[in-house]
Amino acid sequence: MRKYLLVLAALLVGSNFIFAQTQKIGYVDSQLILNQLPEAIKAQGDLDAITNQWSAHLDSLKADYQQALEDYQKQANTMPDDKKQAAQQKLIAQQNSILDYQKERFAQGTGDIYKMQDKIFTPVKNKIYKAIQDVAKQEGMKFVFDKAGDVVLLYADPAYDITYKVLDRLKTDTK
Repeated sequence: MRKYLLVLAALLVGSNFIFAQTQKIGYVDSQLILNQLPEAIKAQGDLDAITNQWSAHLDSLKADYQQALEDYQKQANTMPDDKKQAAQQKLIAQQNSILDYQKERFAQGTGDIYKMQDKIFTPVKNKIYKAIQDVAKQEGMKFVFDKAGDVVLLYADPAYDITYKVLDRLKTDTK
């Protein structure tokens, strides 16, 4: 009985090894694709322009607050208490306005910048994913990993790199 179990185990291991040998796997470097694809470069430029505009507005708000704070500090000793309190309330309101704007635009994961990034890059990502799928099917690959992503790829034989095939597909699809 034990002999049969060993033979069965050997057959299962052998069949898994043969199955694994027939699976074709590839990988891409999505960062390289994003750096070379004109649509991705334009999308990044658009996002950078919006970010720069929002950052400039935030800097302006901070400069106005800093100036108001300096003015208050210069005049605080000569102000009557009611005016001093009103000026403090105004400074607090300005500071809260800055924090609200910063949170609205740049909050991690929920800010407008992340929503805008998703809106701008979704069509680009969809196009890249489609090209990856097309190349993978054409090459008979069952799995494609992203070398630049969160998946740790400790070694990759360049023979299985389909990055440039995907780029070629993307370039021919836009012509």
